[in-house]
Amino acid sequence: MPQPGPVPDPAAASAFPATGRRVLVSGASRGLGRALAQAFAANGDRVAVHYGSRREEAEETLAELPGTGHVLLGADLADPAATAGLAAAAADALGGGIDVLVNNAAVNTPHPPATTGYEQWTDAWQRHVAVNLLGTANLSHLAANLMIAAGTGGRIVNIGSRGAFRGEPDHPAYGATKAAVHALGQSLAVALAPYGIAVASVAPGFIETDRVAHRLTGAGGDAIRAQSPFGRVAAPAEIAAAALWLASPAALWASGTVLDVNGASYLRT
Repeated sequence: MPQPGPVPDPAAASAFPATGRRVLVSGASRGLGRALAQAFAANGDRVAVHYGSRREEAEETLAELPGTGHVLLGADLADPAATAGLAAAAADALGGGIDVLVNNAAVNTPHPPATTGYEQWTDAWQRHVAVNLLGTANLSHLAANLMIAAGTGGRIVNIGSRGAFRGEPDHPAYGATKAAVHALGQSLAVALAPYGIAVASVAPGFIETDRVAHRLTGAGGDAIRAQSPFGRVAAPAEIAAAALWLASPAALWASGTVLDVNGASYLRT
């Protein structure tokens, strides 16, 4: 990265815009990613909707966004070259840069250690690390350098997980990579502060999306809802609202934080 200039004073930092920004949301084809794209678009921002393989669903997300200037971009974040192409294409399509990056793209397939064969185990770990961790790290590096070149500051918001803290026995690579994403965000928060770039993470609990709707039926669903004293799980819009705030001018001083948004279903000490 280039050498930092003077540390921005508070007045300059507060000049980061609250709306009309250029926003890249990774993994925005459905579920939480769609809610994130909708939240930023409703805020008056222009959104680049990224998808990995679900183009039709991503097109539905794009069609539902309020406002204008939104774009659709596909890339496999496990491929560093494709990731670089995504960042460049997003910056070009949004008008010459990226002001906000939301790292939401992730894979999460079950691989319980006692019942998963070794080949499937190693495949699961390689894919989770490649997308969840390295894809996030690479896209953050690319977006941060675009923000530095622009000289106007920026925001990076990572979508982590409470699983990073409580453990994920059936999805250990997911929990481990989300813990690494939290640590990555904190390292970047320190490294990028001199450039006026704030970095923070959201650690959601269970979110009600189409992908996991089957898990919310019957006794299993009752048990999941009972994890929170509110007796329910999160709506995607609730997590998106937290990310929108962390990307706002008001949240500069939250840089480096990992924000628990899990309905008190898991309390860290």
